[in-house]
Amino acid sequence: MEINQGHVFLVEDDASLADLVQDYFQRQGYQVSVEGQGDKAVERILAAKPDLIILDLMLPGKNGLDICRELRPQLDTPILMLTARTDDIDQIVGLEVGADDYICKPVKPRLLLAKVNATLRRGAKIANQAAIEEAAAPVATQTIAPGIIKCGTLTVNKNKQEVFLANEAIELTTNELELLYQFVANADQILSRDDLLNTLRGFGYDGLDRTVDMLVSRLRKKLGDNSTKPSKIKTVWKKGYLLVADAWQ
Repeated sequence: MEINQGHVFLVEDDASLADLVQDYFQRQGYQVSVEGQGDKAVERILAAKPDLIILDLMLPGKNGLDICRELRPQLDTPILMLTARTDDIDQIVGLEVGADDYICKPVKPRLLLAKVNATLRRGAKIANQAAIEEAAAPVATQTIAPGIIKCGTLTVNKNKQEVFLANEAIELTTNELELLYQFVANADQILSRDDLLNTLRGFGYDGLDRTVDMLVSRLRKKLGDNSTKPSKIKTVWKKGYLLVADAWQ
């Protein structure tokens, strides 16, 4: 009985290396797809939905950085950059555009396999943790994907900096969106000004800073809450603020 370790998509224009990696990985129980043209990679990867992508940097048609940059907004599949270029700046740029790790050629298939296995283990651990957090979250709050959370008719997408209320786009500043995300993620729980300010600025409330109060006031206005008698984002006297989950149904 064959063991299915997962689906790896290799984007590599060196045919001999691609054949070597494909043969080795298949013998270890992986399904392997190979593409040698950079300009064909994105379409094939999105259609294949692999568990991990090994992406060469220098490719005909489109380079690996552009491919990674194009893929990242559309999927969170782990990406390993595989390249003969060893400049620090190339590695930094690769990681900044969304690669999970950077491997320099020449690389032995056994080492590459170890990297793939380690990356997939980390991904599985993160996915399990996200599932645990979602199960522990209030029923009214639903995590759609990492960075995307929903409470009734309210959806907050940190990845794209978007907020929708009853399918209508709401324009928020970065701090307003970050604050709202924290409220939704902790619906029906009191959040102190100290907690909220620490999320925004990295330090606690000193009793004088009115940033949180100002942002809450603006959120209420933009989200149609009554500023005099709020029912969606309530003020809890001497404790902080609370987003009422039922108010967004």
